[in-house]
Amino acid sequence: MKKTTKENKASLAEDLKSKKIIFGTDRVIKSLKAGKISKIYLSSNCKASTKSDIAHYGKLGNVEIITLEVPNEELGILCKKPFSISVLGLVKE
Repeated sequence: MKKTTKENKASLAEDLKSKKIIFGTDRVIKSLKAGKISKIYLSSNCKASTKSDIAHYGKLGNVEIITLEVPNEELGILCKKPFSISVLGLVKE
């Protein structure tokens, strides 16, 4: 069952409070390859090549990948950061 935009934003807000978030395509993919990621959030305007790489490694690691309906600039604002964010990863506990 696919989550609605509101549920995705609520899930993101909850995960941001956990303080176990990493930002950035390179860091997320590196951690994903190492099996340290449990969930990934992608912005709506994330590059297609990045999406395909993350989808590939996410499938191998059985990681939930959520594509948000917000662009990277707005995702940066939601995360209270002064820069755009295309990829977020939630670190396993």
